[in-house]
Amino acid sequence: MDKPGEPKLTKAQKAKLKKEEERLREEEEARLRAEREEQERLERERKQKELERLELKYSESREVDLNKLRHLLEKNHTAVTKWRADAAEKAKWDRYMRCDGKPDPAVQQDIYTYISLWRDDPEVNITPVLQQCDFALQLVEELESLLREVTDPREGQKYQESLSNLQELIVFKQQLATEDILKRANDNIDTETGNMQSVVKDDNITLCLWANFKKNPRFKEFNFEEVGLGFELPKQLAVSDIVVRILHTHYDHLSLLARMAQLQTHTPSHRSLAGGDEVQAEIDLPEQGEAKDAGQAQEDAGTQQRRVDEESQSVQGLEDRKSAISLKSRTNSSQLAEGRGSQILTQMEGVSDEGDLTSSSVQGTVVDVSEIVQVVDLMEYTPLGGVFYYDVFCLPPQARHVHGWEIRQELDTGLQVFPYPTESLDFDDNEPVTCPPVGVSVSLPDCVVFLETPQVARWDAAGKQWRMDGITDVSYEKEEAKVTFKMGSFQAFVLMQDTYANLPFQSWELRPLDKDSAVFTVNGALIDLSITIQGDRCMLQTEQEKGLSHLQGKWMSCPVLQRAMLSAGINIFVNEYTDKYVSSFGKDPLTEHAAYEQMALFASACAFSWSKWNAECGAGHLVIQGCEHHGSDTVPKDSWSLFLLGAQRYHKLEITEKSEAFSPDHDPGTDCHSTFIHMLQDNMSADGIARTRGSNYLFVDTVQNLLCASRPLMHS
Repeated sequence: MDKPGEPKLTKAQKAKLKKEEERLREEEEARLRAEREEQERLERERKQKELERLELKYSESREVDLNKLRHLLEKNHTAVTKWRADAAEKAKWDRYMRCDGKPDPAVQQDIYTYISLWRDDPEVNITPVLQQCDFALQLVEELESLLREVTDPREGQKYQESLSNLQELIVFKQQLATEDILKRANDNIDTETGNMQSVVKDDNITLCLWANFKKNPRFKEFNFEEVGLGFELPKQLAVSDIVVRILHTHYDHLSLLARMAQLQTHTPSHRSLAGGDEVQAEIDLPEQGEAKDAGQAQEDAGTQQRRVDEESQSVQGLEDRKSAISLKSRTNSSQLAEGRGSQILTQMEGVSDEGDLTSSSVQGTVVDVSEIVQVVDLMEYTPLGGVFYYDVFCLPPQARHVHGWEIRQELDTGLQVFPYPTESLDFDDNEPVTCPPVGVSVSLPDCVVFLETPQVARWDAAGKQWRMDGITDVSYEKEEAKVTFKMGSFQAFVLMQDTYANLPFQSWELRPLDKDSAVFTVNGALIDLSITIQGDRCMLQTEQEKGLSHLQGKWMSCPVLQRAMLSAGINIFVNEYTDKYVSSFGKDPLTEHAAYEQMALFASACAFSWSKWNAECGAGHLVIQGCEHHGSDTVPKDSWSLFLLGAQRYHKLEITEKSEAFSPDHDPGTDCHSTFIHMLQDNMSADGIARTRGSNYLFVDTVQNLLCASRPLMHS
């Protein structure tokens, strides 16, 4: 628009002026573009020179850095190996010097002599028998420990045979003591109910007995209030001469049989990172987190397979003999439990006249519901709180007192299993008489934590497996921590939980506390916890109180703590089967293992934490937060740095945890290294480096085992 007083421009002049303005704008844009291209060229040249500088420095220092790391690792490994050998020798000597007459489980003759003498011992009184069983269970634990350490398959077979014989004898002695109580049941009839009810309890078992003298057809149920167990009977049993027994063993000797069978059918694609096998609370497999080299891992794999084959043969006779003492029970029911079909192995079962399995191959096709057997996958589920043996027996002949004499009919058959369900005909209609299911109620054991609704599984003695079919009317009262359900027959059962319910982790952190001390914090999917590490000992801490009072604040070795946590239902540990049930980042295991080794070396002076970018950097790399840290205070948020870990190179990242996108570019002014510890040293003080060099080898080994057992870089 023309200004007042100025001559008015013609159209030609306006067009010329506009053209000139466009030319000037294009020249300015070209100048800016040239400047930008020049800056980008200079930046590329700078980065190229920086990369060349880093490559030159990396090449010059690579061999030296690797040798230093190798020296540190070998030094610690040698010291740990010597310490373990010395500890084992000392333990062996201490046992020899006790001279207390107790058998040494490692000496086959000693344990066989003990078993023979105890088998012939006529004692049947419940109190001394339970004391003897407690001692035998200690021997079982020692044998399990020996099996975890044994490398010779022949020795392993001997230990397994001794273990099976002890377990069988414990059951046999408990049966004799139960029979002795029931022979005198009429001397202890309750005046209020007209029946006999009794509870015997110690640290390892809870025995509940109910003898039916009243035969009241209106009887429905009875609860042993003091121990939180109860049962419900149909009318056919309420009017019969029966005894109901609920024996709760706080240990689990049945799952070993099922696990061995399932181990033979599972073929993982790779071994666990730590080189160990699956950790179970009460069986004889090596602990997770025991770091071994590749050659040793392969050797252990072969040894384990041979051991499983041998154990299957040596333990096979155990359950067959248990059938005489009511451990073998069958069911005609195969109804599906709601909501479990997608989580349980589906198998077809052909049953012969004797009730034995004739086919157990896994079927991938849909079949008739009435033919489906829900076999529990013990790689996916973990039994918690021990085993509940739910039995019904014929009431033994009772003693009569005549003129001061006690007259009793003695039978040499032992306790007789009362047949239920029975196949009989109604004489009026000539129709089969239906046998309603039997009910049971269980208060959750106070030594375990159920993070989810408990699952119920019954023991299939013929198939040597836990099954979830044949269980109906399951009800869980969370406030009362009580489970009620029904079964078609009397069978042993367990309460189970998803082994990996607390995975994957939401976050984690490893933070130093003091010299040779650190705390490993895990925010799990369902529960948060921390493990304090002091030397070669660990201590669990969590806000969850119920079910963990026997663990919290107690110092244990790392393998013992792992088994104790698994037994209590708090699992943060993984094995070679975990990836089948839990999503993970699929990282390279060698890169991951190298990271744990080096994190453990610097755990006395450096803190480490999870990073969201670990999910974005690809399978061949890891991203972790780290920084030097001293004292027991939390790590300041602005102290963290991000590091990219690869198979051969480590460098500090330019991005932060708050960046909008992932970039692998290294932080300007920093160097690339061939080891993580030398990368960390670039930003550490002299005092911090000195502290890492003074770390005790047992502390380093414990931290490494804990990291390898939980694999936070893979599962968070």
